[in-house]
Amino acid sequence: MSKPKIIKDYEKLTEEIQNQLKLMYPNGFKKDLILFPNAKGMFVSALPFETDEYYYLIRMTKKEANEIIEEDDDYDEDGNLKEEFIEELKNEQDS
Repeated sequence: MSKPKIIKDYEKLTEEIQNQLKLMYPNGFKKDLILFPNAKGMFVSALPFETDEYYYLIRMTKKEANEIIEEDDDYDEDGNLKEEFIEELKNEQDS
């Protein structure tokens, strides 16, 4: 059985899903964006992300992907996820 697909904007994701995304894409999102046709047949860029229950397509442009990383304190100035944040998330998951 296939997983339900969810198309959402990054800002509307829960903090938990955003943190999972950060771990999956520790070097930013831009290079992993894909194009898919929306309900109107127009192509939209999105970041694919899969959990145990859902397959997400997180709508964002390359520009938005850059802005998200630049504005997020969990990433360093080179656009890479900070080691402290990775360790913090791993510790939370283990508890």
